[in-house]
Amino acid sequence: MPFGEGFPTPRTWFETADGNGLIKVQRDRFLHNWKKEREEEQYPHYDYVINSFRECLAIFEDFLAENKLGAIEPVQYELTYINHIPQGDGWTALSNLRNVFPDFAWRASDQRFLPVPETINWQTSFVLPEQSGRLHASIRLGERRSDQRATFLFELTARGISEDRSRSAVWSWFDVAHEWIVRGFTDLTGEELHKTLWRRKR
Repeated sequence: MPFGEGFPTPRTWFETADGNGLIKVQRDRFLHNWKKEREEEQYPHYDYVINSFRECLAIFEDFLAENKLGAIEPVQYELTYINHIPQGDGWTALSNLRNVFPDFAWRASDQRFLPVPETINWQTSFVLPEQSGRLHASIRLGERRSDQRATFLFELTARGISEDRSRSAVWSWFDVAHEWIVRGFTDLTGEELHKTLWRRKR
């Protein structure tokens, strides 16, 4: 969310005491992040994260008003979920790609010239309702920091803005973005994993 051009600090970070919450303030951005610091921690639900964002944004807007630094004039919103699917959770090799992402299968055959891929980096996008933005989906192979296990990084980012720029419309846009991310995750991942690994009903 961009705000007044006169903000003097290039980038400022504010971190919560437990290290999970992070606010980043730049001249053209106000970012709210939740990051998992310890393996035993559970990811919070959307309601918790969006309410925390709303509170932090309100505090920041009060600061801008008190110091006559101008008002926030949004030009784009963004909501991102990064999902880690480590080796062993439904897949053991890239040849098992279809188990996790059924739309993208490696056609294994003794007659193929090419071996199983060394890595993967795929991305696409889908238009949100009323042309209010796009849902960007990407899959790439990474490594889990805690044990160096190969891990699919499945990132879903909704990015855009609605024609209505009122404050109430902001939260409506985020609710739609959240729905598309959750349903997009379900749509792009394997049904069997939802039943056996993630215990979710499709």
